[in-house]
Amino acid sequence: MDVSIVIPLYNEVENVEPLYEAVEAVISKLDRSSEVVLVDDGSLDGTGNAIKSLAAKDRRFKVVSFRGNFGQTAAMEAGLHAATGDVVVTLDGDLQNDPGDIPMMLTKLDEGFDLVHGWRKDRQDALLHRKVPSWIANGLISWVTKVPVHDLGCTLKAMRREVAQELNLVGEMHRFIPILAAQRGARCAEVVTRHHPRTRGVSKYGMGRVFRVLLDLMTVHYLTKYLASPMKLFGMAGFCCAGVAAISGTTTVAMKLGSGIDMTGNPMLLLTALSIMAGVQFFAIGLLGELITRIYFQSRGVPPYAVREKINFDSPDEESHDVGLKAAA
Repeated sequence: MDVSIVIPLYNEVENVEPLYEAVEAVISKLDRSSEVVLVDDGSLDGTGNAIKSLAAKDRRFKVVSFRGNFGQTAAMEAGLHAATGDVVVTLDGDLQNDPGDIPMMLTKLDEGFDLVHGWRKDRQDALLHRKVPSWIANGLISWVTKVPVHDLGCTLKAMRREVAQELNLVGEMHRFIPILAAQRGARCAEVVTRHHPRTRGVSKYGMGRVFRVLLDLMTVHYLTKYLASPMKLFGMAGFCCAGVAAISGTTTVAMKLGSGIDMTGNPMLLLTALSIMAGVQFFAIGLLGELITRIYFQSRGVPPYAVREKINFDSPDEESHDVGLKAAA
C-alpha cells in the first residue's frame, strides 16, 4: 500500500457521505494504491453504522471502532498503527480540511521531507474564540519549542510511515505531531492548505482547550528537551536550590555574628532549610527520572535516536533494534 488516509470521527454522521465522496474522488485519481482508515471514537449518533456501510461497499475504506469515547489523540494513534501505507495522511472528518490538498502534500513529501503539515492561512472559523486563541497558542508553542510553525491545529498532515510509527501519542498530543517528529530528526515542511467553514454537525472544541494546550506544551517541552536526560533539568533546579541555601545560610550566620540577630526567628534560616529540602528532592526526582527513562526506552524497544539510512547491512531492521536496546541500556 502506498498511501493510508487516517480519519478520526466522533458524532459526524451528517458528514460521512460527503466525506466519502470527497475522499473517494481524490484517491481514485491518485497514481498510488490507497486505503482510508476511519476511526470511530465511540460516536453516539450513528456514525459507526454509517462508516461500516461505506466499508461494505468500498473495500478501500477500513473501519476501527472504539468501545467508548477516548478522544481524538487516541483515535489518531489507533489509525496510525492500523495504517499500512508507506505514507500516512491524517485528515479531519468535518470536511473543513480539503481532501483535494492531499496530492499537493504528497508531491511536497516527495521532495525529500519526512512530514508535511498544513497551514490554514485563510481559516474559516470564528475570530474571537477560535482564531485568536489559536494564533496566541501557535506563537507561544513556536517560541518555546524553537520549531517554526504557524498552525499546529491543522489535522491535515502527510508523513512517512516510519515517522508515524515512532510517534507515541498520549493525552492530547495529536496537535504536537510536527514538534514530536522534529525532535526525532524528521525533516518537516509547512504548506498552505484550504479551509472551509463547517456546514454540518457541531464543533467539538471550545475555549477550555486553551488550558489543555498550555499544559500539553509544558509536557512537550519536557519530552523534546529533557526526556533522554531528566537530570539536566532537575539537577539544575537542585543546584539552584543549593545556591540559594548557601547564600541564605551565610547571610543568617553573618547577621548573627555581626548584629546579634536571633537565628531561630530569622526568616533567612527558614529559607535555608526550605532550599536544602527542595534541592534534595529535585536531585532525587532527577535520579528517579533517569531510571524511568531507561526503563521507558527498554520497554518500547525504541532508542533515543533515529536512524535515517543504513547501507551494506544484511538485516538493517534487526541491527537497528539490537543497537537501540544496547544504547538504551
